[in-house]
This record gives sequence, C-alpha cells and structure tokens, in this order.
Amino acid sequence: MPAIALVLGLVGVVVGVIGALFVQQYINRSKVEAAERTAARILDEADRRQKEQSKESRDEATRLRKEAESEIRERRNEVKASERRLSQKEESLDRKLEGVEQRQKNLQRKETDLEEQRKQLEELQDERRAELERLSNLTANEARELLLAQVENEIRDEANRRLREIEQEVKEEADERSRKILATTMQRLTSEVVSDGTVSIVPIPSEDMKGRIIGREGRNIRSLEHATGVDVIIDDTPDAVTLSTFDPVRREIARIALTKLLTDGRIHPARIEEMVQKAQKEVDNAVKEAGEEAIVEASTPGLHPEIVRTLGRLKYRTSYGQNQLRHAVETANLAAMIAHELGANVEVARRGGLLHDIGKAITHEVEGTHAALGAELAKRHGVHPAVVHCVEAHHEEIEPSTVEAVIVIVADALSGSRPGARRESLDQYLKRLEALETVANGFPGVEKSFAIQAGREVRIIVKPEEVDDLGAQRMAKEISKRIQESLDYPGQVKVTVIRERRAIEYAK
Repeated sequence: MPAIALVLGLVGVVVGVIGALFVQQYINRSKVEAAERTAARILDEADRRQKEQSKESRDEATRLRKEAESEIRERRNEVKASERRLSQKEESLDRKLEGVEQRQKNLQRKETDLEEQRKQLEELQDERRAELERLSNLTANEARELLLAQVENEIRDEANRRLREIEQEVKEEADERSRKILATTMQRLTSEVVSDGTVSIVPIPSEDMKGRIIGREGRNIRSLEHATGVDVIIDDTPDAVTLSTFDPVRREIARIALTKLLTDGRIHPARIEEMVQKAQKEVDNAVKEAGEEAIVEASTPGLHPEIVRTLGRLKYRTSYGQNQLRHAVETANLAAMIAHELGANVEVARRGGLLHDIGKAITHEVEGTHAALGAELAKRHGVHPAVVHCVEAHHEEIEPSTVEAVIVIVADALSGSRPGARRESLDQYLKRLEALETVANGFPGVEKSFAIQAGREVRIIVKPEEVDDLGAQRMAKEISKRIQESLDYPGQVKVTVIRERRAIEYAK
C-alpha cells in the first residue's frame, strides 16, 4: 500500500510535472505566437511605411529629375545663345580684319605715292634752287644769311614796336594812377614854402665890438675858436661877424655863445668858455626837443634816445635852403599817405621816411655816404630791418626790394622837388642845365639837346640816319643812367629822345 501510494504519489508528481511542462509550453507557445504576431505587425507596419517612403522618394526623385532636366535645357539654351553670339562676333571680327587689311594696303600704297611725290618735290626744289642761284648769283648759304638778316630786322622792328606800345600803355596807366596818388597826398599835406636856413652871420651893435671880440693880441678870438671849433671871420662887412664851419651844430653853439657875450659885454677867455658851455647845454636841449617834436609830428614813437638825439641834429642841417629836419618829417608824412593809398605797410614807410636822411647828421664825423651811415646807425639801435632797408636804399645805392623802400624814394623826391621846397643860386642852376646838355651831347648820333622845365627834362634830337628806333630807346636808358651816375640834382630828370625823318623836295 505504501508503495502504491508512493508510486501514485510519484505518478502524480510526474503528471504534475508533465502538466506543468505542458502549461509552461503552452504559455511559451502563446508568447511565441504573440511575439510572432507582434513581429508580423511590426513587419507589416514597416513594409507599409517603407512603401509610403518609397513612394515619397520616387515622387521627390521625379521632381528633382524634372527640375534638373529643366535646368539642363535652360543651360543648353544659354550655351546655344552664347555660341550664336560668338559666331556673330567672329564674323564681325573677320569683316573688320578684312577692312583693316584693306586700309593697310591702301596706306602702303599712299606711302609709296608720297615717297615718289617727295622725291619729285626734292628734285623740283633742287632745280628751283639751282635756277635761283643762277639768276641771283647767290649760293644757298648766302641767300639763307640774307633771308635771316631780313627776318631778324623785321622781328626786331616788330618787337620794338610792340615794346613801345606796351611801355606806352603801362606808362599812361602808371602816370594816371601816380598823379592821383600824388595829388591826393600833396593836397592832404601842408608845409612851408620856404624854409629858414642856418644863420652863420652874427650881427654886432657897433664896429668897436669887433676889437673886443678879437681881444688883446687876438686872445679872445682864439679862445672862441678853440672852444667851439668854428672859424670866426671878422672882415670889412659892416656890423657883422661871420662864423664858418662844416658842422652846423658847432656853428649854432658858436652863434649862441657869441650872442650871449655881446649881450653881456664882458668878453675874455674865462667868460668865453663859460658861455660856450651854456650854449652847448642849450643846443643839446634844443636838439633833444627838436627830435622829440619831429617824432610826435611824424607819429613814430618808441625810437631809441640816441636816434632821437641824432635826428634832432638835423634841425641845423640844410640842403638847397631846405631844413633837413622839416624835410624828414614831411617825407615821413608823404610816405605814410602814399603807403595808405597803395595798401603798403604804413608804419614802415612812415619810419623809413623820417629816418632816411639821419646819416646827414654824422657825415662830418664818419666817412661814408649818408644813406649807408644812417642805415648802420638805425641797425645798431634796434630799428626794424624793413625800415633800415628803406634808409639804405633811398638813393638806390642798393636795389630797393620792398614797396615801402620805393615809396620812401618817391616821397623823398616829392618833398625835395615840390615848388618852394628848395632854393638854388642862379650860377648853380645854369651849371646844372649845362651839365645835363653836356652829358646828352656826349653820345654818338645826337644832333641837339635841350634842358627844359628848370632841369626836370632833357630833350635829345638824334640823327635818324645814324640812330634807329631801337637805338633811340636804348640811348634814352643810357643817358638817364649816365645822369644818375655823374650829376647831382634834386628830384628826377625826364629823358626824351626824339627821332624823326623829314623828306624835303622843291617844286621848280
């Protein structure tokens, strides 16, 4: 029993195991079938999607293929059009090349014709030259020289004519402009007509006073001459004593001292020295005051005191009767007015006009021209270089390089040559006129010469067969240059050369 039970138990166990196995197999089979169904579904889904994607890809590929075919057709059309255009251009170039080749052939043919014509022309020229030489008895070189000489004369005459025309136009315009400026300037300036000269004759109350001035054995006159450096001349001139020296300042000191001695009545060496010292102080003060007044009148402040003192010494310097200090102030004002009219530097012109003759105050002390000495003095005391140039160039000893320097030259001449500015003795006047005519007559080809307008102009009549038009122009310049170099004269001198040819015949 127990065995059967055990067997049955074992059978039951086996059956249970087998059943479990069958169940498990069934379950596994179910899972496999489920898995297979899922896989089939997934495969179906994949096939379906693949079919859809394939269709879309085919559609996209078809679209792209159509687009590519369309683009290819367009490119082909463009290429065909380009080929047509290239063909047309090649045809056009071929035609142009044919035209160029044809023109080149024509040019070569023309060059050949020209070369032949040139040879023929040269042959004709040779024949013409030979014929001309035979007819004129001149070689080619001689004919060329003759022709060149004729052309040169024609060109010279034409150039001379044009030069005269241009000079006449410029002169007329410049004369009109300068007349306006000078007239306006002179109208604005008021100055004395005749200037007082330096007094060198001292009046005395009586003839007895001459003996007292001479003193015992001449000691008084020697003391006066020694103290002042002035020659005291006592001659037969009634009631007057003459003082003579080249220094106008010393002459003024002697005049004041002698006047004081005559007024005081006590004349002896000690008193003479005392009066000379007082006169020296008075003259120094007068010189300083005169320089300061001139600076105020000319409106040129700020000058060095030594310049002011030296300028004041011009009070006792005259030229042809014209006081040099008044001349300096007048020149400064004239130069300022002219500079204002021309738009130049008024201050430079004014100072240059005031200081242009300052060298005359020291010419008796230092050797040299007053223009050079004045420029050196001005430069040494800090005057502006432009003003210094006006001083050194006002007599054109050096070439003026600025407008202001030229203005000072004009103002100086205008102040010295205006009516009533200077006086001149008859003998000096006649000698100056004779000297002008002598200079003009010294040139070859001059027939006559006349100094007119008080020596302001020289008119020269030349021989027309010896002096041509160009020579007349050249002679005028040479004569003016000779006058500048050899003569002294106030203002300026106009040189006029007249050339005329007269044809005279008589009817019988």
